[in-house]
Amino acid sequence: MHVVLVADHAFVNGGQAKVAIDAALGLRERGYRVTLFAAVGPPDSRLEAAGIRVVCLNQDDIERARNKLAFVVQAIWNRESARRLAAELKLCDPRETVVHVHAFAKALSPSIGVALRASGLPLLYTMHEFFLVCPNGGFYEYPAARICRRIPMSRDCVTTNCDARSYPRKLLRVVRHAGLDHVAGLRRLFRHVVTISDLQERAAAPYLPAETVYHRVDNPIDVAREPHGTEGRADFLFVGRISTEKGAPIFAEAARRAGVRPVFVGDGPQRDDLAARYPEAVMLGWKDAPAVRSLMRGARALVFPSVWYEGQPLTVYEALACGTPVIVSDACAGREAVEDGENGFWFRSGDPEALAAHLRRLSDDTLAARMGRAAYDRYWLAPLTLDSHLDRLAEVYETVTREAAPAAGRDARRRHSVDGAETPATALR
Repeated sequence: MHVVLVADHAFVNGGQAKVAIDAALGLRERGYRVTLFAAVGPPDSRLEAAGIRVVCLNQDDIERARNKLAFVVQAIWNRESARRLAAELKLCDPRETVVHVHAFAKALSPSIGVALRASGLPLLYTMHEFFLVCPNGGFYEYPAARICRRIPMSRDCVTTNCDARSYPRKLLRVVRHAGLDHVAGLRRLFRHVVTISDLQERAAAPYLPAETVYHRVDNPIDVAREPHGTEGRADFLFVGRISTEKGAPIFAEAARRAGVRPVFVGDGPQRDDLAARYPEAVMLGWKDAPAVRSLMRGARALVFPSVWYEGQPLTVYEALACGTPVIVSDACAGREAVEDGENGFWFRSGDPEALAAHLRRLSDDTLAARMGRAAYDRYWLAPLTLDSHLDRLAEVYETVTREAAPAAGRDARRRHSVDGAETPATALR
């Protein structure tokens, strides 16, 4: 099988790209022929070394854009990505190819939909976020700091400023989403959609066609299994972007009320404000993966107070793999990994006093040790390894290609005829 992976970035700059690149390397190791098509480089050096074909347009994303106006045009409708993707997909045999789209919103734009439809190839889309159905990709009102429950692209949606920066930027997203829906037709293009949490599917399903087929494929995490220990676990830990939507201010306030010390690993727009308002907070900045795992293994609990949906917050699973209980907001998908009262606690989203109550409970050494052991044992019964991720992907690819097989055979015969190897007269015999 030939798998064409489509993503904004050809290098790891976050969770989406990491999943796509890890999958590309894993599929290639299993004997698949793999192509990665991306807008932004430079490509990860491991790809070419593994024998993966990389088609990188070397374009900008919003973080690197030298000409902001030119990037606005690219973000709304990237003509080059549509043209290059169409040319690449023409080289693919429909009988043995599946095109798996991971991301388009940061650089490729909805224009890829035109090329995807014209190819006639079997298609699959992984919903890492909500850009397929929501203009700002998150069902979240940044200025109001709350989950948005408006119908996407309704009058109420269009007239509401939900963007993190400005209303004009929201209107640009609206224009792009109109192109996504009415020109590219992306929502109707992907019959098969991979989701990474139950909450995500429930949030998106009302805005996707009724015939959409959903496949649950958990993202992989890279945590080595080490013996579980309980000695010296003291800190309540936050790992991630220090921002309002991630609930960082709620954790700082809850920790003060509970009389415990909050430790933050990460950075973001709320860091300086929280450091000034809560001088007892420890701000460690960003750490590399081994250092984060070490901090998790020494923590009494991970606190994940996110006030928006999230997709599948891997930080939660990483903590559980380290034998660390998790206190999680009941509004986000992270709650799906936590059995309330067993390997952690749920708390009412946005409520610092509800979070503080659980921080006080977990100050009890016996309870913290019991929950840590439960977290460790439950996670390692079914760990989210790359192998399990690839096994599940293989099942989905088989389903998608099997369904598309009759049409793929017709397309292949049609191409054969057009190429001159078969004339209309001989095709009739």
